[in-house]
Amino acid sequence: MLPAVALLVSAPVTLQAQVNEKPFVTPEISEWQGAAGSTLPSGRLVVKGKKQQVMPAAERFMADYAALTGQSLELAKGKARPGDIVFEWTSAVKGEEAYRLHIGETITLQASAHRGMVWGAATLLQLTEQSKDHSLPRGIATDQPHYALRGFMLDCGRKYIPMSYLRNLVKVMSYYKMNTLQVHLNDNGFKQYFNDDWAQTQAAFRLECDTYPGLTAPEHYTKQEFIALQELADSCGVEIIPEIDVPAHSLAFTQYKPEIASADYGMDHLDLFNPETYTFVDGLFREYLEGKQPVFRGKRVHIGTDEYSNAKREVVEKFREFTDHYIRFVESYGKQAVCWGALTHAKGSTPVKSDNVVMNIWYNGYADPVDMKKQGYQLVSIPDGYVYIVPAAGYYYDYLNCQYLYEHWTPANIGGATFEADDPAVLGGMFAVWNDHPGNGITVKDIHHRVFPALQTLSVKCWNAGNTTLSYADFKQHADGLREAPTVNELGRLGTPHSEVFAREHVQPGESLPVKEVGFDYTVQFDIELTEAARPGTVLFASDNAIVYLSDPKTGLLGFAHENYLNTFNYTVPVGEKVTLAFEGDNHATKLYVNGQHRQTLDAVTLYVMKPGDKATFLQPSADPFVPTVYKPSAQMHYQRTLFFPLQKAGDFKGQISALKVLNYKAH
Repeated sequence: MLPAVALLVSAPVTLQAQVNEKPFVTPEISEWQGAAGSTLPSGRLVVKGKKQQVMPAAERFMADYAALTGQSLELAKGKARPGDIVFEWTSAVKGEEAYRLHIGETITLQASAHRGMVWGAATLLQLTEQSKDHSLPRGIATDQPHYALRGFMLDCGRKYIPMSYLRNLVKVMSYYKMNTLQVHLNDNGFKQYFNDDWAQTQAAFRLECDTYPGLTAPEHYTKQEFIALQELADSCGVEIIPEIDVPAHSLAFTQYKPEIASADYGMDHLDLFNPETYTFVDGLFREYLEGKQPVFRGKRVHIGTDEYSNAKREVVEKFREFTDHYIRFVESYGKQAVCWGALTHAKGSTPVKSDNVVMNIWYNGYADPVDMKKQGYQLVSIPDGYVYIVPAAGYYYDYLNCQYLYEHWTPANIGGATFEADDPAVLGGMFAVWNDHPGNGITVKDIHHRVFPALQTLSVKCWNAGNTTLSYADFKQHADGLREAPTVNELGRLGTPHSEVFAREHVQPGESLPVKEVGFDYTVQFDIELTEAARPGTVLFASDNAIVYLSDPKTGLLGFAHENYLNTFNYTVPVGEKVTLAFEGDNHATKLYVNGQHRQTLDAVTLYVMKPGDKATFLQPSADPFVPTVYKPSAQMHYQRTLFFPLQKAGDFKGQISALKVLNYKAH
């Protein structure tokens, strides 16, 4: 369990009942009228008004409440009793995302739309988890967002992100009232990391495709999985915006069909002068847009249009024609088109439709937001210099500067341009994770560790804009104590801070444990005595996400594997001797201690990529095995060796483990 976080209450007033100050939730409640005392839920939930409008949110709330508290709510009929939770549809609450929460004798949530009900339920759940007895502070909350679009973009093209994580991510976003997830379905690596050869460069399209058999990457989402994700998201108040990125970032398509690649600007650019390019891209979009029940279920579809060359005037005009074509193509299926801002970079005379078109403004040099507003585009603020995460890349942000964003940024700040806080041209804001470096050791767990604090912060800045009352220090202290969502623990957080969270005197080979994994920061320590040498591939501990090997399959050393990455320590566990092993992990490194002594740290290493011209003297002979010394590397990648330690099941080794201790802090 995570630690309870005290509600913010005012100091007692002499001879008067104590009145509750605005309680802490993320994002902050817009308006609060405090009352005295608290209400303990009765264990009953009553639905009023239009039940078909209320029940989906009520049923999800009941499931989340049970997961959060261990107590099931009874769905009751009739008049509400003291302590009952009431979900009520009413037209008196105006706005799709607005809600009113009155905590008095009863706990009454009112809204006029599904999203309002979901957001009010999230507020109730966050208040519940901060109270040891699940009682709620009395008062009236009137809440609605400042910005209509509050979101996150995830690059699933360069790195496959499992559907299980996307489903959990939707739940986390819903818990923090973030209503838009943009799924970037295709992209490619940079060819300098792949021998400067487009044919070898990593590229992927992640969605099942029947129109072009063989186009889809081996790791992908089936159509049914993607539809189910959208249905889950809709129930959680979250819109999925699928993105097919063309005509740049399109290597997955040109590797499949080389004749539509540009001969002038790189194989990751489509040839805009080739009619076959339009035939191919039309067919791709059509597969997911046509029919009464299309694969793309939401109201918006993203057509890409990011970072195409503007080297020649005729290319710019053709790019503008291409952009206009796919805006109208998507609209012909009843969807609203979304695109990346590029029309300052590609300034020209060919008209591009702007009415009812949403534009992600990421860099003002590519699309001047002031000019795009004049042209009539609806703007989404996603400025790269503030909200771009590129894990372990050495550029943009590894982790967002959440304090700066909390104190200084709102979606009205787009690069160097600042709009009025209520400017209707600014729909809202997003942040992004770009997985530019496939193969750099970063796992989904590492990504989520970067996403979660950013998501909490951006939820405030997009819901409340500049209308926050807490200092960043107070916000962070309280936000750190909140869960990701009632049924989600992607961070592997266990117990109260700085504590022993699990212990077992003896662990038998093959035994299942009640703890799946422990995330950063942690120490896992135990005694182990082998009665027989471990064969290559022998598992020590495993979970759905990772394996710790007693003897890894390649070298026979102690090591760990996850997401097709294998990392080894220069250590072999001896036979017939009891040794104490301790693993210590954070978001930078994984350390091994043997009998209390530091043995090895697996931290980030720099991998160099060389062009043929760099090879003159790049190897120096040394003791066997020799180590290459690289001169004038053309590129470098920072390979990460972090680990969420798996504890779900012990492996079938010959020996015994004793004195297992799991700490949620680094002990050494």
